[in-house]
Amino acid sequence: MSRVKVAIRCNICGEKFVLRGRREKGKIDTGFKQCLCNNTLDFEIQEVAL
Repeated sequence: MSRVKVAIRCNICGEKFVLRGRREKGKIDTGFKQCLCNNTLDFEIQEVAL
């Protein structure tokens, strides 16, 4: 498990979040569930260099 920094952008309202997460089995888990606009599915997720 390695720590990674992730930028999440909501494709509905455009809100941006920068979080730290853990990479496990090729998937990144940040615990992020939903945007402030109640969107739970439509996000753009990018890994950011620490």
